[in-house]
Amino acid sequence: MTIVYVICGLAAGVAIGFLINHLLGKKAHQQKEQEAQSLIDTAKLQAETIKHEAAVEAKDQALQMRQSIEEEREQRLKEVRANEERLNKREKNLDHRGEMLDNREHQLSSMQGQVDKRNRDLQEGEKRLRKSQEAVEARNNEINQKLEQVAGLTSEEAKAELLSTLKDQVAHESAAIIRESELRTKAEADKNAREILSLAIQRVAADHAAEVTVTTIQIPSDDLKGRIIGREGRNIRSFEQLTGTNLIIDDTPECVTVSCFDPVRREIGRVTMENLIADGRIHPARIEEMFKKAEAYVTQKVREAGEQATFDAGIHDLHPELVYTLGRLLYRTSYGQNVLNHSLEVCYLAGVMASELGLDPIPAKRAGLLHDIGKAVDQEVEGSHAVIGADLARRFGERPEIVHAIEAHHNDTDPNSVLDVLVQAADAVSAARPGARKETLDAYIKRLEKLEEIANSYKGVERTYAIQAGREVRVMVEPEVVDEAQTVVLAHDIASRIENEMQYPGQVKVVVIRESRAIGVAK
Repeated sequence: MTIVYVICGLAAGVAIGFLINHLLGKKAHQQKEQEAQSLIDTAKLQAETIKHEAAVEAKDQALQMRQSIEEEREQRLKEVRANEERLNKREKNLDHRGEMLDNREHQLSSMQGQVDKRNRDLQEGEKRLRKSQEAVEARNNEINQKLEQVAGLTSEEAKAELLSTLKDQVAHESAAIIRESELRTKAEADKNAREILSLAIQRVAADHAAEVTVTTIQIPSDDLKGRIIGREGRNIRSFEQLTGTNLIIDDTPECVTVSCFDPVRREIGRVTMENLIADGRIHPARIEEMFKKAEAYVTQKVREAGEQATFDAGIHDLHPELVYTLGRLLYRTSYGQNVLNHSLEVCYLAGVMASELGLDPIPAKRAGLLHDIGKAVDQEVEGSHAVIGADLARRFGERPEIVHAIEAHHNDTDPNSVLDVLVQAADAVSAARPGARKETLDAYIKRLEKLEEIANSYKGVERTYAIQAGREVRVMVEPEVVDEAQTVVLAHDIASRIENEMQYPGQVKVVVIRESRAIGVAK
């Protein structure tokens, strides 16, 4: 019975639980339906609101579009009316021009008749003139025949004698005119040139002295020479092969000499040898190690020198290869003058002179800085350093006027602009200033002898003296052979020949001196 009661109680509990669950589910379903209906109502309300807002916005946009269309239509109407007015004015102008053309055509037709009449008159006048000329020629022939009979000379002989006489007179008169105009123009030009050059030199104030690349290396003692040479010369051979230089070891006490045409290689060899001497260990492996260090050091120094030069000149857009090549001029000398310092000096002078003339100084400074860049590689490439430098500048994108100024600064090509002349003048000033350059004694003596030889080759020259280190030539002439007028022509001829046949720094002044003496003795 107990089991039955338990079973009945379980059944009753299950039934009651099912009933409760059913009631609760129905109630939850009703709540969900209510929430869904509420959401639907809310969505409908929002949809109505969005629809209303969209309609209002569409109306606003339509109104704005209508207003813009109205404004555009009014603007176009204004433009159409303005075009119509312009067309009306143009039509009136065309009508007026048509009337003027008709009047001008009528005038031209009347003038054509006058021109035809004048042409006929001219033709008749030409005929009368020909007849008159024929009569004059016949009369001249008769007169010439009578003059030949009287003078006993033919017309050709008389012409020759007259020309010879006129030639001397014209030579004297032309020399006098040349001298007078030359003195006047030269005085004005010299005054202006002196002002510009003196101002440029004062503002540059170059104070650096001429430098010479050092190739002689001091050693502590002569005992070190044997170690430098090495067993059977292996050290010196290794050094020369690596550096591309010649190492000269002679009887000169406590020094060795590094020789090479390339100044950068010579500098690398010098640094390598000095490092080897300081280190004390000299053998092929150590030489190779020191050479690599010296090469890196000199390359860095060359690049820094080029960058410093461009910075000092105020030029910052040069090609990197041009900057490096410019730095190589640090070890290049010309007549004892350091070429990099000379290039900077020419850069400053050209810039100052361009400013004084009212020109842009930047191109002048750029051309002045690069004018001798060909000297950095003239040992490797054949040709004039001006042509080599122009090719380098052209290859690395320099402007044509800069390239031409580089090529023309030694007249390898004719100068055709103010920039070319400025670079030439600045180069001459930098090279000709006192103490800027020096040359060997043999070359100096040969240059003086050549100057005197050129002057002595002219007729009437008695003595010649080259003075002021070859910057002036005094020419003494015979007064019986050369007169005052011919001295001007002689000075021009000698100066032109010196300019064409010789190479020299700066300029050479030619002075022709003529002295006449009359001596009387009273007894």
